[in-house]
Amino acid sequence: MKINKYPPIILASTSKYRSELLNKLRMPFETANPAVDETPLTGESPVAIASRLALAKSRAITAPFPNTLVIGSDQVASIDNRVIGKPGNMDRAIEQLTLSSGRCVEFHTAVSVTDIDGGKSLSQLETTRVYFRALSHAQIVRYLEADRPFDCAGSFKAEGMGITLFQKIESRDPSALVGLPLIALVEMLTTFGVELP
Repeated sequence: MKINKYPPIILASTSKYRSELLNKLRMPFETANPAVDETPLTGESPVAIASRLALAKSRAITAPFPNTLVIGSDQVASIDNRVIGKPGNMDRAIEQLTLSSGRCVEFHTAVSVTDIDGGKSLSQLETTRVYFRALSHAQIVRYLEADRPFDCAGSFKAEGMGITLFQKIESRDPSALVGLPLIALVEMLTTFGVELP
């Protein structure tokens, strides 16, 4: 008789990018919409926003199964401590990449794991620094037409042609930039007794 070494796991996210990353760990999971209000609080820093929302998402799901672990994650991009959101359209994406040209953009990606039965939560935050090349307007437009990253904070897909925009990336965990810090997540899942690999 085979024993399942994984507890029930729920990813509290509807992001296809986070699901694709979590699939890399080759463990079964379900997804659920945490329906958390992501409006920043007055005076809240980008780091504080990401940390608060990741924890809130991991605690927003009620599970029908015992011993369920819920994973919540949130990412906030900033330049000079000013939040940059998802552009949503070409014009805003051009504005974002023009602002980022020749500068460093910080991506604060928080991840939380909550054991629903025990009520215990663990959280970590990874900051990735992306240094952009000096970009011309024509380069920006050509990139955006190719990758169409309008649902991505910072207006690029690092896993796609977005890599052509950068001088360098500084990060402990390359998966954090895409939206789910897998190194930190594995550390926390191991603490909860999940066997990986």
